[in-house]
Amino acid sequence: MRPSAPRRSLFRPVVLVMSAAGVLSAWLAPSIASAQAKPQQPSSSGIYTCTSSDGRRLTSDRPIPECQQREQRLLNSDGSVRKMVPPSMSPEEQAAADQRRRNEELQRTIQQDAIRRDRNLVQRFPDEPTHKRAREAALDDIRQAMDQSEKRIKELGAERKPLLDEAEFYKGKRLPLKLQHQLENNEVAADAQRQSIENQKAEIVRVNKLFDEDLARLRRLWAGAAPGTLERPQSPASGR
Repeated sequence: MRPSAPRRSLFRPVVLVMSAAGVLSAWLAPSIASAQAKPQQPSSSGIYTCTSSDGRRLTSDRPIPECQQREQRLLNSDGSVRKMVPPSMSPEEQAAADQRRRNEELQRTIQQDAIRRDRNLVQRFPDEPTHKRAREAALDDIRQAMDQSEKRIKELGAERKPLLDEAEFYKGKRLPLKLQHQLENNEVAADAQRQSIENQKAEIVRVNKLFDEDLARLRRLWAGAAPGTLERPQSPASGR
């Protein structure tokens, strides 16, 4: 009779499974404990809350449609108020708000331009003698142009004299076409020079006015006024 084979334990696989589970639990335990110990971060989206027109207190994770015309509070996860959300505006109110914003932006642009202009003005004219030299240089250019116009008028007068003398021979008669054209061209040229002189006189007045305005402004800036705090001149002297 052959000896019977030793009987295998029925509990060994169970023991092995339990042991693996224990190893897994031991490996995960620090991570679980760390996750439990780590404080919860507040939600970045926040919570919206308001009271509706019929008295209901509403909350949501996004702006509440029932309270579009009412003020809403945006809360942090701990219940503290992050900010107050104003009521939504009607189309007319939104248009008015947009216009106010555009006006404010325009005023900021105007203010920035005034500051930049004043700074450039002081940089260009650090003192009154410098400003006076610039005025005289601008006026000299105009005066030289006037002198040229007056000189040309005298030349045209000299050219016209022999034409008039020749026209005396045709007194009471029709002038030759060539002579008539010469006299007309001479008169047109002289009129153009006379008009140029009048324009140059007006330009002298304009330039002096601009320099006077700048000088009045510069004196206040030289005295310590902050750029951009003075009234803007009616006729900016830019582009001179």
